[in-house]
Amino acid sequence: MELGSIMEFLNNKSILVIGATGFLAKIFVEKILRVQPKVKKLYLLLRAVDTKSAEERLHNEVIGMALFDVLREQHGASLYSFVYEKVTPVPGDISCVDLGIRDSLLKDQIWNEIDTVINCAATTNFDERYDVALGINTLGPLHLLNFVKKCNNVKVLVHLSTAYVCGEDAGFIQEKPFRLGKAKKGTGMIDIDIEKKLVEEKLRKLHSEHAEESAVTSYMKDYGTERARMFGWPNTYVFTKAMGEMLLVHYNRDTVPLVIIRPTMVTSTYQEPFPGWIEGVRTIDGVVVGYAKGKLKHFPFNPQLIVDVIPADMVINALIMAMVEYANRSNTSEIIYHVGSSLRNPFTFSNLNELFFLYFTQNPLIDKEGKPIKVGKIKAFRSMATFRIYMAIRYSLPLKVFQYLAIIAGLFQKPYKDKYTALDRNLKRGMRLAELYEPYVFFKGIFDDTNSEKLQIAARETCSEADAFNFDPTSVNWEAYMMDVHFPGLVKYVLK
Repeated sequence: MELGSIMEFLNNKSILVIGATGFLAKIFVEKILRVQPKVKKLYLLLRAVDTKSAEERLHNEVIGMALFDVLREQHGASLYSFVYEKVTPVPGDISCVDLGIRDSLLKDQIWNEIDTVINCAATTNFDERYDVALGINTLGPLHLLNFVKKCNNVKVLVHLSTAYVCGEDAGFIQEKPFRLGKAKKGTGMIDIDIEKKLVEEKLRKLHSEHAEESAVTSYMKDYGTERARMFGWPNTYVFTKAMGEMLLVHYNRDTVPLVIIRPTMVTSTYQEPFPGWIEGVRTIDGVVVGYAKGKLKHFPFNPQLIVDVIPADMVINALIMAMVEYANRSNTSEIIYHVGSSLRNPFTFSNLNELFFLYFTQNPLIDKEGKPIKVGKIKAFRSMATFRIYMAIRYSLPLKVFQYLAIIAGLFQKPYKDKYTALDRNLKRGMRLAELYEPYVFFKGIFDDTNSEKLQIAARETCSEADAFNFDPTSVNWEAYMMDVHFPGLVKYVLK
């Protein structure tokens, strides 16, 4: 295994990036433009109806972000001329054939020119509508593979997945591909064509009944969860991502070298382009944000279990390293890399709990009235069963009593009814959050990272630029990172 020079590899390369407005995709684009300005072209597929809309998304959702401030300082007033020389926004949609690219001249240009393809497209909502998740996470990779087969010079296809395609597996989880149709539960097989037809039939039925869009959305979310659990996955997101991997591996058949990157829970940037950049509430940060706002005082989790986190820039460094190394190989089979910390630098929920209590006690958020939000230690429940019992006794039962007494007294109208509705909604939202996070806060797996470790060793031995593409989880001091980088980043970029 030998990498050689990463800068030399990137020089004069044409790269197609799918899902370019996504969190990790933006970090990839920024890094390439910053470290190798001699890259030939980055074609960014953006979900848009036309070129003008794609350009607006590129400007507003990519280049205009704080993430690009270092590039802004480097290039000054010439940033946009540099970007538009190097970057071509491509209106399209991965859930469509030929990626939904309508411009035939642009499509031919991409087919003839690109030599590297990076797929970051995904909907990461745990309870996404099944039709939406199936289109993007499952069928999208197949559409992309069919598109790549029409390209003349592609040396490597990199697919960004998630380590949690393993479902709720426990123990030592290896870097292995899925067999097409293999379910995690029972002896039945997953027929992805049938899943697609079932979705189409459900949608036709709902529309024939003139169901409101909100009702369609609610039904399709529940249906996705139902199908996922039937086959042994905890939610729609990881189920559809697993099926996407199945299709890629099965239909690639040595067409192109295929790299699958499976990161664990992705957090804010560790070092590049600067520490602490993050976009949106990601995975376990939903718990941190709820806690910081004073809304989360009880939550189910086992303090002794590992919360497998990895900074976003390390994921992208691993992706770039794997891309370069595998493009230089002669074989065209697939390889999978777990990018996480559970094996080599474990960080527990107990550690996380202590640190966010410490940070938000010292640096409380300010409420609408200008007062600091006081936080206490979160009460942990080691099983969902005990959590449900506690919530029923502590909240659900008193709320029902309140409703009953108000009705008896003839007071179940404004403002009592509004108060009941708000409390009931908050209770259901909290339970929903707990149920969505259940597979992760009680996760008992450790991710094997043998391939990632071999890649790091090869980089240190054969690549002079290895330090600039660090993805070694043992280099992270979790306490310093959380207290000085991640939590401040959450406050600055998410809770602002």
